[in-house]
Amino acid sequence: MQTTHTLIHGERTLTDLDHVRLSKLQGPQSPPALEELLDATDVVSPREVAADVVTMYTQLVLADARSGQRQKITLCYPADAEPASGFVSVLSPVGLGLIGTRVGTVARWRMPGGEEASGQVAEILFQPEASGDYTT
Repeated sequence: MQTTHTLIHGERTLTDLDHVRLSKLQGPQSPPALEELLDATDVVSPREVAADVVTMYTQLVLADARSGQRQKITLCYPADAEPASGFVSVLSPVGLGLIGTRVGTVARWRMPGGEEASGQVAEILFQPEASGDYTT
């Protein structure tokens, strides 16, 4: 998610558990946008996160900003990623663009080839915390 937009506190929200787990993924091979995300997000208890926020293992509908095409994806950790099945790594450009955003947000990211892409979080179909799962 190399982007020309700098994150501002309040634009994104992470649960404290997601923040800790994402921090553990930092390293020489992690995208620079991960550090920016971790530094600029608001961190809340899993019990306090709003039901319209994209957290880890949230299943959502993403609407392509250009075509309007909608696709169902689940945001996951790299080891669980299966893009063909809709499981998108949080460390991918799309994943870093989505984590911590709210329904209605237009997320922006830069693809590996350099082209910019964006999509709107159209709907959250499942969020672990909203269903009472505070440890996923």
